[in-house]
Amino acid sequence: MADLDKVDRRILEELVRNARIPVSYLARAVGLSKTPVALRIRRMEEMGLIAGYRAMISPMKLGLTHVTYLEVSLSDTREKALQQFNAAIRAIPEVEECYMIAGGCDYLVKVRSRDMADFRRIMAEDISVLPFINNTSSLVSMEAVVEQSPLAF
Repeated sequence: MADLDKVDRRILEELVRNARIPVSYLARAVGLSKTPVALRIRRMEEMGLIAGYRAMISPMKLGLTHVTYLEVSLSDTREKALQQFNAAIRAIPEVEECYMIAGGCDYLVKVRSRDMADFRRIMAEDISVLPFINNTSSLVSMEAVVEQSPLAF
């Protein structure tokens, strides 16, 4: 972040807000011409700071209104077991996020489903059969208060 000046940060703010903004509009917003803005974007892409661009799909519009967080404890936390669990959890499409954490459990997993019945099916068919699962605890979300907040620069 030390290599970023005020203009770079402004470019990133605009791209976070709208990744499809034309370079000409972006240039106008930051007070430069198109070529220097395009070069700055390319440099930030090459640095890996801009990792890509993607469409943000609304899970709610797809009927995926049920969010459950799972605390997962494993029976084995040696590296090979962790690698096997990681690979298996990545293969479940309903798993939106998964974090290895320090604390009372080993992983925190966000599962998005249509409803409680769909979540129960996912648990029974996909999650409970994952390697090395010792225990799970479910936390059902009642409301999203903050979701996918843009980064501040």
